[in-house]
Amino acid sequence: MKNLVMFVMGFGSLIIVIVLLISRIYNGVNFSMECTQYLKRAADANTVELAKNNLNRAVNYLEYCHLTNGVVSIFLKQPENDIGFWYSNLRASQDELNKVTTNTSQLEKANILMKLRETLTDNTKNGTAITCPQGISIYPRNKWYFYVLVIFGIYSIAFLTKIWDELLDFIADRLM
Repeated sequence: MKNLVMFVMGFGSLIIVIVLLISRIYNGVNFSMECTQYLKRAADANTVELAKNNLNRAVNYLEYCHLTNGVVSIFLKQPENDIGFWYSNLRASQDELNKVTTNTSQLEKANILMKLRETLTDNTKNGTAITCPQGISIYPRNKWYFYVLVIFGIYSIAFLTKIWDELLDFIADRLM
């Protein structure tokens, strides 16, 4: 009976870990499709109107999901993970794009688009990437994901190790 309870608990914790990992992946893909891909399009835009449309779509998504302030860090409140600063920069860029009129010179438009690109992107060792706080796709549940994954992840590893040992014992018994 004790082995059955331990098996059910171990299998249950493994299922919880798998579901949370799938959820994390889903949230990341969804955030990319609804926000960062539009930020990329805004950064790559050749006209102010294209940039404005794409940036508006991304900012509207952030506001709809209440991703306008907070810090995504769990332990250290690093400035690079400050959602409020990042969101304020996006809104300031949006305001700059909204100031463009038909009287705005081509040079001023080009400067605004270059400044937008610098605001939205970072140069990394892997190339150009969209500036975005890491872990924002699961914010404000970052701590919850972390603690649940640690607790159930440790139990799942112990469970899998036990199953592996029993499997090896079973094979060894059959071979002798």
